[in-house]
Amino acid sequence: MKLVISFNTILSVLLCSVLIVGCKTQETEKNQPNFLFVLVDDQPFDALESSRRYPFLKTPNMQRLEDEGVKFDNFYVTQSICSPSRASFLTGTYPHIHGVNQNNRHVDPDWETYKPYSQILQQAGYETAHIGKIHMAHFEGERHIRPGFDYWYSFVGQGEYFDPMVNDNGKEYQEKGYMTDILTDKAISWLTERRDPNKPFSLNLWHKAVHENHSPAPRHEDIYAKDSLPVPPYNTHLENFKGKPEWQRIKAWDSKWKDYVHTDTLAPKPWPIKGDKFKKLLECLVAVDESLGYVLKTLEDLGELDNTVIIYSSDNGYFMGEHGYWDKRIAYENSMKIPMLMRYPKTIQPGTIIKDIALNIDLAPTILDLAGVDTPSYMQGESMTRLFDNHRNHENWRTSFMFEYYVDDAYPYAGPNMLAIRTKRFKLIDAFLEDDIDELYDLENDPGEMNNLINDPEYQDIEDGLRTELEKLREKYNYNPDRDWWLRTKVSK
Repeated sequence: MKLVISFNTILSVLLCSVLIVGCKTQETEKNQPNFLFVLVDDQPFDALESSRRYPFLKTPNMQRLEDEGVKFDNFYVTQSICSPSRASFLTGTYPHIHGVNQNNRHVDPDWETYKPYSQILQQAGYETAHIGKIHMAHFEGERHIRPGFDYWYSFVGQGEYFDPMVNDNGKEYQEKGYMTDILTDKAISWLTERRDPNKPFSLNLWHKAVHENHSPAPRHEDIYAKDSLPVPPYNTHLENFKGKPEWQRIKAWDSKWKDYVHTDTLAPKPWPIKGDKFKKLLECLVAVDESLGYVLKTLEDLGELDNTVIIYSSDNGYFMGEHGYWDKRIAYENSMKIPMLMRYPKTIQPGTIIKDIALNIDLAPTILDLAGVDTPSYMQGESMTRLFDNHRNHENWRTSFMFEYYVDDAYPYAGPNMLAIRTKRFKLIDAFLEDDIDELYDLENDPGEMNNLINDPEYQDIEDGLRTELEKLREKYNYNPDRDWWLRTKVSK
């Protein structure tokens, strides 16, 4: 497929290729690596070429990261919704700790108490930049610039795919073009023209894509129109919700939930669910893969590729018709599991696959560890560097984790408050509802989460053990069930 992107991007890459001596930083070996963190919005964990989930999907640059680096097979968010997850990536803490536990236009994390890793890198001599989506409090002008970044290029809320309003270091104006290409241009421009080449850098390239309403670049419009959307693994599209909580049957009614009448089962929805919606998401992803390729080429021409830790991930998962759903939020694998790819040949062997459970709160400690900077005590994640070597003993690594969700304004479609514990084999979901049932899944025998075992007496001991372990995790991570504790503090000021 021919790659098409803006003239400025191509010119920057070509100039860097021709004037390679001028573009390179010092040839001496650096003690500190650079960091490029590419974050996509709503990319399903299996929307990768290597998964073969969508045979027509080609993501060659993501595949390059897999081939030349590491792929995490079990990487999860601690809450599956945009703002909380992004804040957790930055601070290394759970949403109930940093305060952004919902998408709310009034709240940012408690930056003073829980500094983002970018601010810590700044203090260690890094030059930092954030280019792309932040999706937290809706600030204007210079107030929109978050702490820890020497250069800031972002936008309020979800932003727009075409001709978006942007905030460039506090200056607001309308940019012409397609958002994914615009952000790519800015990233390449910062790498080649704006930054100090004598400092290590940390660059966030956080895309709006592939968030709905899914709007592909014109060059990718309808490229998958003739392709059939395959049914999901484990036939989860045939979900009838027998033996499952009633709130899920209400959720399955989508926008017509007010018309729901009590029933024990629902007929499976016709496939493809939501028509071509999910193919549009995948068409948006093609431009993201192109963007990744252009930025990798720029780093290669700068002589910085192998000295840069490349991180590629998503802020949450996304239902692509599994269980009849779209969106995210709830504690099913398609919602809480995300892609995570990393490349850094000085530490990571090509083609590494990590099966251990890792979380978005682990990324900030990992970045600081690779930079040789102490991790602050408030960060609740763990450095993943010791997982990079599959020959090392991983015995002391986590074997379970806690997932949380706080009901938001999308209820009841989004689901109620919930806590879940996921181990290597089992998952228990507690929705705190007195008039409904919880959920228990044996992921080894039921990876599609179709058979709820919560009322099966043979699994009572398993349930009891999971509840005990969940209580330990609640205590370990200082869980706070009060959704609005931080919101009340901010709104009252």
